[in-house]
Amino acid sequence: MTTPHPPPAARPEEAPGPAPPPDAHHALAAHEVVLLLGTDVAAGLTSHEVQQRRRRFGANELREVDAGGPLRRLLGQVDHPLVIVLLVSAVVALLLGETVDAAVIFGVVVANTVIGFVQESRAEAALDALRALVRTAAQVRRDGRRQSIASVEVVPGDVAIVEAGDKVPADLRLVESVELRVDESALTGESLPVAKDEVALAVDTPVADRRNMVYSGTLVTHGAGTGVVVATGEETELGEIHRLVSSAEELETPLTRKLDRFSRLLTVVIVGLAALTFLVGVARGERVAGMFSA
Repeated sequence: MTTPHPPPAARPEEAPGPAPPPDAHHALAAHEVVLLLGTDVAAGLTSHEVQQRRRRFGANELREVDAGGPLRRLLGQVDHPLVIVLLVSAVVALLLGETVDAAVIFGVVVANTVIGFVQESRAEAALDALRALVRTAAQVRRDGRRQSIASVEVVPGDVAIVEAGDKVPADLRLVESVELRVDESALTGESLPVAKDEVALAVDTPVADRRNMVYSGTLVTHGAGTGVVVATGEETELGEIHRLVSSAEELETPLTRKLDRFSRLLTVVIVGLAALTFLVGVARGERVAGMFSA
């Protein structure tokens, strides 16, 4: 009597390819990158795989930094004890009829506020410009055919096609290239277009010398190429720059910390001495307006 074989186990649903290891794709052969990303150069991803990867990796865009809006930036310029003291002094001078003194004080505060506001606005504009660099149309192979999609829909593992005049929609590891040259000045500062090919490189090759990679936001100036998307959104090289710029904080050294504490202490001392002088003068019969101006 033969023992019946158990029914075959149900085949698990195919999962997306593993998350690409950072900064390693240039050191792998093209076919290894294709296997690693679980894709097919000739057919690309299927619609089902695209949906899975979009849920896993998110949209191919740089996140918008919440700067709090213009009003918050404006109020942030007067958030300092010395500025507040100047504003109070200007208001009191105005109430006492000292319009010239009030105007001078207000002018100093306004100039300081405008300069700080403009500087912060320029920083925010720079972040917006970085976000705009990744927005473009993309040519990809999906479901065995070539399709044109918005760059925000690109996912890791997509097979993207770039030609002269195209903006690169994501970080790609080239698998095919024909006299491909790319303007990478937006990323590396290199003024001349860089020749590209698909040959594997050493692991420690710097970004500017990775000729088998093309990066999000750069511009194809000549030839054509096909590459596998290895990074999207914040994981791209451009996304790393965006993240560093948006998270940059004002450099604080021991000296600047001591100077900040000293300026705050000095403000308190000056206000205290001024208040004491004012009270003593008034007690001696001096005019209030005159003591305040003094």
